[in-house]
Amino acid sequence: MDLTFIIFLSSGLFLGWSLGANDAANVFGTAVGSRMLRFSTAAAVCAVFVVLGAVVSGAGASHGLGELGSVNAIGGSFTVALAAALTVYGMTKLGLPVSTTQAVVGGIVGWNLFSSTPTDPAALTKILGTWVACPILGALFALVLYRVTQKIIHVTKPHILWLDQATRVGLIVAGALGAYSLGANNIANVVGVFLPASTLEDMSLGLFTLTGPQRLFLLGGLAVAVGTFFSKRVMMTVGKSIVTVGPVGGWVVVMAHSMVLFVFSSRSLQSFVSSIGLPAIPLVPVSSSQAVVGAVCGLALAHGLKGARQIRWSVLRNIALGWIATPAIAALISYIALYFVQNVFEQPVYRVVVGG
Repeated sequence: MDLTFIIFLSSGLFLGWSLGANDAANVFGTAVGSRMLRFSTAAAVCAVFVVLGAVVSGAGASHGLGELGSVNAIGGSFTVALAAALTVYGMTKLGLPVSTTQAVVGGIVGWNLFSSTPTDPAALTKILGTWVACPILGALFALVLYRVTQKIIHVTKPHILWLDQATRVGLIVAGALGAYSLGANNIANVVGVFLPASTLEDMSLGLFTLTGPQRLFLLGGLAVAVGTFFSKRVMMTVGKSIVTVGPVGGWVVVMAHSMVLFVFSSRSLQSFVSSIGLPAIPLVPVSSSQAVVGAVCGLALAHGLKGARQIRWSVLRNIALGWIATPAIAALISYIALYFVQNVFEQPVYRVVVGG
């Protein structure tokens, strides 16, 4: 393994830790906020399945992010990831569930500007479109799931103790699915910018072989897993500060969030949608924070005007402002940091492509 590459990868691992401390926490935020699961249990389950999702299914969204800009020098990859990580870390300290996706996109745009590489407008439009669709889908999925779940409970009339136990199990299962989907979708944020410059080769483990990209995804996934154990403050913001969420509502939010991430990371679903003549679903990393915040709002709206009044709009406003500021801050930090890395530390941050 190239030691120089691993040293440069450190900023991506820091970004992975930041994602775990911020976005990965959203998988179990409502479960912990509603006191149905302990934080330690939620973090442990999240850590295991986020690594599995990254290694097994991380390739799809990574290629989608590469369309925005291919950071073709390891010094540039290091700097873009560092800019995104610093942005997410700062927002995490404020307790805001910001978008790691937006931070990485901002970092790549900053690199494009510094290297005079044109930003693909089609790729940028596709990614921006998912930023709008993500919270809306989360809200719709949550609203429908809650109505269906309440109908089933009304018809079956389960005993309160049975319902409590079933909800706890359901939260763990839904959280495991959400963590897997998060790893599959958001590992592109952590190490996607390192793929063009990666020196990792395939490695045989006997029964199966890890490809070079999968080894990269594994390292990034482990960094995310560590970060989940530092996510309690953001979990509380998502689970309690926007609107009070009950146990069944917590399950609905986790499931809705998981479904959103699955939609934007499943190659099988993309192929199926295309086969029936519908527009292809873009496989790009989307914001776990946007998905879960949208789901929490959808859950509140499922209760009509009464639920809408319970939404703490001031908290939601602060979160939305964080989403707007994140890509701009990351782009600015990326541009400034690239200048210093290239001119002060004399590390190449981009390669001029002949004929490009």
